[in-house]
Amino acid sequence: MIEREDHRLQVQVPMTMDTASALLEAGLPFFAQPSPWVVDLSRVEQADSAGLAVLLEWLRRSRAAGGSMSLHAVPAGLAALASLYDLDEVFARA
Repeated sequence: MIEREDHRLQVQVPMTMDTASALLEAGLPFFAQPSPWVVDLSRVEQADSAGLAVLLEWLRRSRAAGGSMSLHAVPAGLAALASLYDLDEVFARA
């Protein structure tokens, strides 16, 4: 679901309503650490607003732990959703 390499987390599944709950839970242990995480979305072929909600919660948890989170290779559809909800500036890009 999520593959880790140092401080890079590569999401391996679609970020949709069907996977959001499990994906959120899989990421929480990482974002409890005060690290500069990069979330690599290059393998995400499908994403919806539930996926955006997962990213927002990860960002919130990361900041609460004293860390940071940036995104790499954001799919066009997810970027469009973030822009639609005026969230595109919330996420740093790696």
